[in-house]
Amino acid sequence: MDFKSGFVALIGRPNVGKSTLLNHIIGQKIAIMSNKPQTTRNKIQGVYTTDEAQVIFIDTPGIHKPKHKLGEYMTKIAINTLNEVDLVLFMVDAESGKGRGDEFIIEQLKKCHSPVFLIVNKIDKVHPDDLLPLIDEYRQAFPFQEVIPISAKNGQNTQTMMAEIINVLEEGPKYYPDDQVTNHPERFIISEIIREKILHLTEEEVPHSIAVMIENIETRKNGSMIDVLAAIIVERDSQKGIIIGKNGRMLKEIGTRARRDIEALLGSKVYLELWVKVQKNWRDKTQLLHDFGFNEDDY
Repeated sequence: MDFKSGFVALIGRPNVGKSTLLNHIIGQKIAIMSNKPQTTRNKIQGVYTTDEAQVIFIDTPGIHKPKHKLGEYMTKIAINTLNEVDLVLFMVDAESGKGRGDEFIIEQLKKCHSPVFLIVNKIDKVHPDDLLPLIDEYRQAFPFQEVIPISAKNGQNTQTMMAEIINVLEEGPKYYPDDQVTNHPERFIISEIIREKILHLTEEEVPHSIAVMIENIETRKNGSMIDVLAAIIVERDSQKGIIIGKNGRMLKEIGTRARRDIEALLGSKVYLELWVKVQKNWRDKTQLLHDFGFNEDDY
């Protein structure tokens, strides 16, 4: 049998479950998950490989109305990805139904030359009788090649989805080694792990004002431990106080939770040192966005 491969974009509104699905398919965490919207900021690539095929998934930022330069960057990344892939998975939330954000995305899909699947997620949260009218509503708006209802959380129907994806891909090379699950360097994944813990532990105003920069990663001479130094960037002094917490408790808890995941990623004991730095309005400053890895050249 001929080997198939291709690039597949995951696109949708914030918080529809794209990162959850990607992590489920790959079998380990490569994209951070949170119940707060707009968690993903960069294109996260996950690599799924079998004896017959290799599928490179690109998890894009949730498309939303931008409120600052960072938001503009995130939305452009998501939309421009449509022109770079062999297949688009438009993921929607069965529980919340069709919204204005979906209509905006459908307008972008009409300019796309690749086949598009409608992936209806969170079917475990709705009654089956409510599913068909919702699917009909989306079908009337766009001629989807396939419609696949799934639950990313429990894996329901994801194997069927993978079979349909591989079915439409063409013959192609193996882009990555069998054991590689992402194209992102360890520094990026470590920074995302730290950011995920902040998202889980802080309130609404704080999470999206944060960036994480890995200052240094160094293995000790005897190989017993890896030292990681990371800076948490916030926009205001009040946010710095929240991240540090009373007697440093919040920062310690962020560090403890992040260290566990980083140790699992690196397969080694880790000493994680975190510090908090204020960069006022960094999300609207082009140079700071570049410094934190958000480059216009990427889109």
